[in-house]
Amino acid sequence: MKLLLVEDSERLQRSISAGLGKAGFAVDQAIDGHQGLAFIQTNDYEVIVLDLMLPGVNGLEILKTMRQQGNNTHVLILSAKSQVEDRISGLELGADDYLVKPFVFNELLARIKALSRRKYGYKNPLLEISGLQINTAARKVTYHNTDIDLTPTEYNILEYLSRRKGHVVSHEQVIFMVYDSLTDATKNTIEAHVSTLRKKLCEAGLTQLIQTRRGFGYIIE
Repeated sequence: MKLLLVEDSERLQRSISAGLGKAGFAVDQAIDGHQGLAFIQTNDYEVIVLDLMLPGVNGLEILKTMRQQGNNTHVLILSAKSQVEDRISGLELGADDYLVKPFVFNELLARIKALSRRKYGYKNPLLEISGLQINTAARKVTYHNTDIDLTPTEYNILEYLSRRKGHVVSHEQVIFMVYDSLTDATKNTIEAHVSTLRKKLCEAGLTQLIQTRRGFGYIIE
């Protein structure tokens, strides 16, 4: 859902961000080590994609600082440094995965999805709640074998609330996880999306899945 990409190549940054955006992820982008560390220390991401050879603060120093500060966000190192010693150094400092440039985008996407599932303790890409099935790999939602046609934003909200099943999620949390940091989305924006999402779920025969906690946010129980 919400990722941070720390990459100093603007061309590669644009390419990766565009691909991840099409895959349904919201992506914050940092162009150097200082900016990346600032994002990490002020936000909570599902996955961080981290280059190693960065201006300002290099990727290994960022990773070392994160782990020393108790930040356990999953980190995928994406680097042209391909020696075994480089991969070992990254993994021993606390990286969760290591992918060497040049790479195939679909492999990067698959690795990111795997790390995202790991954050919530899921191995299976299929989420099931009250007869509702959410295929997080195909981004497809069905209820009793009937497809529910959702917009990308509606899908992202439903998946996020489902992964947080049993927890109240505020409007601010939904905005952060569904949009990048440059968004102008507001509480009213989220309420409108949740309203249409609920309508589609009800039309499919599923009522009362998403509940409102007045003054707090939403919950799927």
